[in-house]
Amino acid sequence: MASNFLQGFGHAQPTQTASPVAASAVSIPLWRDRFFWLTLALTSFAIAPFLLPGYFWGANDARHHVYFLFEYDRSVQDGIWWPRWSPDFAFGYGYPFFNIYGPLSHFLAELLLHFLHVDHITAIESIFVLSIVGSAAAMYVYIRSWQGRNAALVAALVYVYIPYHLFNLYVRANLAESMAFVWLPLCLWSVRQSVVRPAYRWFAAIAFCYAGLLLTSNLIFVLFTPLLAGYLLTLVLVYSRPKSDGLLPPRWPIGQWIRCALLPGLGIVAGLLLSAIFLLPLILERQYVLQEQWFDGRYDFHGHFVYFWQLFSPTWGFGTSKIGPNDTVGFQLGMVPLCLAVLGVILVWSAVQRQRWEILCFIGAGLVATLVALQWGAFLWDTPLIGGILAFAQFPWRWFALTGLCLSVLSGLVVHERLLPPTPHLTLPLLALVAMILLSSYPYLQVEIKEPAEGPVSLAALMRFQQSSDEMTGSTAWVKEIPTWSHMADTYINQDAAGLPVLPVTTKVDYTALDYAKLAIGSEAHSTVMEEVYFCTNKKEGVCHVTHEERRIIYNQFYYPGWRAYLLDGKHGQPIQELPVEPETTGTLGRMTVAVPPVGQGFILLRFEDTPPRLVGKYLSVATLCLLLGGGVIAAWHNRRRSASKVDR
Repeated sequence: MASNFLQGFGHAQPTQTASPVAASAVSIPLWRDRFFWLTLALTSFAIAPFLLPGYFWGANDARHHVYFLFEYDRSVQDGIWWPRWSPDFAFGYGYPFFNIYGPLSHFLAELLLHFLHVDHITAIESIFVLSIVGSAAAMYVYIRSWQGRNAALVAALVYVYIPYHLFNLYVRANLAESMAFVWLPLCLWSVRQSVVRPAYRWFAAIAFCYAGLLLTSNLIFVLFTPLLAGYLLTLVLVYSRPKSDGLLPPRWPIGQWIRCALLPGLGIVAGLLLSAIFLLPLILERQYVLQEQWFDGRYDFHGHFVYFWQLFSPTWGFGTSKIGPNDTVGFQLGMVPLCLAVLGVILVWSAVQRQRWEILCFIGAGLVATLVALQWGAFLWDTPLIGGILAFAQFPWRWFALTGLCLSVLSGLVVHERLLPPTPHLTLPLLALVAMILLSSYPYLQVEIKEPAEGPVSLAALMRFQQSSDEMTGSTAWVKEIPTWSHMADTYINQDAAGLPVLPVTTKVDYTALDYAKLAIGSEAHSTVMEEVYFCTNKKEGVCHVTHEERRIIYNQFYYPGWRAYLLDGKHGQPIQELPVEPETTGTLGRMTVAVPPVGQGFILLRFEDTPPRLVGKYLSVATLCLLLGGGVIAAWHNRRRSASKVDR
């Protein structure tokens, strides 16, 4: 086991538990596999709508992701490459958005924005394109490893063109969930390979892929994890023992199961540790935001269950999901993927043995994911434990992400290697299948190009968007009444109306709450994550006097853990005393307040810093990354020595 674990980045030899298909399927290097490149080329039809002039501003989340990137970039401009606080959400009162929302897809978009100097729209559309190509590549390498190249081509194209994926791309325009489609097959692939071909590289692959999924979409991560756990259990039960027709041997080899599950299990744990920089604050600080906003009103799941007939309805349109059965958008599974999956299972069932259990795993997962999205499964959402997991999807039809994944995997079975031996060229039956998949998706390959109702991307447009849509107005737990406007929003709108550049406000201090006869405040420095102010108490005849009365500075920012205040040693000086930051006790906004020390005059710094969960998460992620990279170096060295010793013999 240790020897297999340390097989690094070389070509690990199949173990005695390896799938008979796996060895032949990967005999051709990926970069020389013509079908792989053909698969990527055929994604161009799905990419084409993103190359049209303009942008689909009317899609459900299209504006959201542009302004998520806008806020990400605002932090990067202040030197914060792992932002947690979004200063302009909630009309400028701020919100810890990236503390609870996977930032990876917007980090990738920020790289394009920051280094290639593209605009926000181009950056977002580029990541959508990357998600399409990446999802096809990921599904191809996964299916090739156990069903063969023919099946990989079919499964990858079904995965790209299945209606729910296109719905996610063009109607919902959800960037994070679209990028999550890349990680799902990669997680399945690395887990499977770690069981049938155990090596260190698969352990590391699991860690990076599982962490990548969590950092991309924590919602899809929660939905997918039960499927991944069930798949791992199936693989361990099947491949941890000599080949036989049954699932369980006469006696239970517990030790074998544990040894077989150890590598992928450790990989999953390493993935959680690698993503701890995001996961720990997400778990421990989620309580500090108003969660009712995510599940009440139009987000209440009770009115959004799918009717059985909608699975086969040809309806396809734009807009949002409506309560009841009269949706203008489509929730069909896709007749071609469904027929291919059913036919593939029937045809291949008698030709495979061990793989039957993997097939059953995806059949079961697909059926369950579909059931819980239908009205038939509505009762499960109100049960204590299961309901808590299901409700994380917010809308029941989001579970179709797993249905689409399972149908794609099963669709490849119709040309499994056991049914259609691999050939170096595209055969007529395979060409017919490819054409059928592409043509069946043709009516869905469209986007609604619209002009932005709020105007070009700017702070003023962001404020108009928040007001008109009641979106991006999340609040922290200390807010008693969600604001509908602010003086910051007024400032941006007035700048825009006057034809001036829309620039960020230079201070978040609420000057309307100050009595200048007793307390004078002036902003000395301001950014997305800090503000330094000069204060003067009891100013009489131009002199600042010591006072015993409490004076407080109120900031137009929601209170949230991590904001800390310091008395400085002079202007832009070093902290000499920490001052308590507290939520305001009057009003409904839950803004931050800082008590001014009775020293007459001085400088106060308010700064957003790491809390203990953020610090621990950061250290765990960095330590895990170093261990994974160090382990890779050791594994590669071990593999090289092992190869050299074989040559010497």
